[in-house]
Amino acid sequence: MATARSTVRLVDVANHAGVSLATASRALAGRDGVSAPVADRVRQVARELGYIANPHARTLAGGATSTVGLIVHQIDDPYFSEIAGGVIQVAGERGLMVQICHSGRDPDIELQQIRHLVAQRVGVIIIAGSGYNDHQREAEARAELSAFQDTGGRVTVIGRHSLGVDAVLPDNQAGARSVTEHLLALGHRRIAVATGTEQLTTVTDRLAGIAAALTGAGLAPADLRVVHAAFTSEGGRTAAGQIRQRHPDTTAIVALNDAMAIGVLSTLRAHRVAVPEQVSVVGFDDVAVAADLSPGLTTVRLPMAEMGRQALAMALKPLPARPRRRPTGHLLVVRDSTGPAPAA
Repeated sequence: MATARSTVRLVDVANHAGVSLATASRALAGRDGVSAPVADRVRQVARELGYIANPHARTLAGGATSTVGLIVHQIDDPYFSEIAGGVIQVAGERGLMVQICHSGRDPDIELQQIRHLVAQRVGVIIIAGSGYNDHQREAEARAELSAFQDTGGRVTVIGRHSLGVDAVLPDNQAGARSVTEHLLALGHRRIAVATGTEQLTTVTDRLAGIAAALTGAGLAPADLRVVHAAFTSEGGRTAAGQIRQRHPDTTAIVALNDAMAIGVLSTLRAHRVAVPEQVSVVGFDDVAVAADLSPGLTTVRLPMAEMGRQALAMALKPLPARPRRRPTGHLLVVRDSTGPAPAA
């Protein structure tokens, strides 16, 4: 006979899954020491039995849940710290606490953190950062988040397309097209791109925007000079060095986030390459320091703090019949890091 949903205990899950109580506990908490097949079986049994590992989340709508779990890719990246600031602001207004996790753009770590937050009985999970082009990893995260919402929790994401939950969606493709059109209008044709790994959907979307701008100008996107590195300032330095070696005639570099742009500017400065007289540089995001760089960075502005505020505000509303999508829009901010293409 099936166990009544209201009386399901952890020991019932362990017995049905054929594992010890300790193993069941570790599996549901996402801790080490349990093989992936066993952990998957325990979680499946828990879902089938209706075991609720997060009972406090049921009171979210009434405001009794006090903790929000925020997962970001890179906490020392100003993009994510500004988003976190928006989340923290709304949380403070609502009397909530925020627990921040750092995934390092590793989908395995992110999945582990989702499971940990569920086990910690948070009421809301917000995931900020790019999705992954690995459909299996996305499906695993989607299943965990769906089960969390089934037990009363709430989820919103920022910059993710395929997790089946409320989402705030940065204007990645249109923004990248806009900043590339700016370079084309200045006469640049030998354009290189410094970007993060191909596994990130944000990279895919922003590259698509650049390709659309090139196509619109009658140029071949296949000729675009793309260098992949870490989506960090150090990655920007690495990418800029490779661009200088492989494509020394480049007149403009598109960095697909401001962190990489900062690294690009650092490398060009170290090699006494004048910006923008010899090479123009653009970024994406418009983090707070972008205006204070020398030269000031031309970039695409996203409303990062507002994205964080909107994500938590959405999570605190009743669960909709269908996931909501909130596009951010974007603004091209032209500063001193771009100028006319130098004569050949």
